[in-house]
Amino acid sequence: MHYPWIDEYLLSLPGVTKDLQPDWNWIRYKIGDKMFAAICLGEGGLPYYITFKLEPAEGDFWRQQYTDFLPGYYMNKLHWNSVRAEGSVPGELLKTLLEKSYHLVLGSFSKKKQQLLLQKGE
Repeated sequence: MHYPWIDEYLLSLPGVTKDLQPDWNWIRYKIGDKMFAAICLGEGGLPYYITFKLEPAEGDFWRQQYTDFLPGYYMNKLHWNSVRAEGSVPGELLKTLLEKSYHLVLGSFSKKKQQLLLQKGE
């Protein structure tokens, strides 16, 4: 995988937890009870997609820029996006987009719930 830093980076964000969804063979990253990113595992447990949420217009923009940037694998294609784990999307761009996904999902909670989730990460 071209992005070996992802797990450490995502877990460094306040309040983030991860689990393995065995039916899908996905490592899910969540804030509260909501997923904001996933690493989709294939044969031999190797990552093949990194999936995350973006505003629809932004996701569409990046899909037009990179062939390795695709509509969300097994997700709502409007809001979710996938990047090939062996793809050519620059790491710094992917890091920025993963952070946007985190903030987008965090922002879907009430202000009170956001504060509680962020305090858990301290």
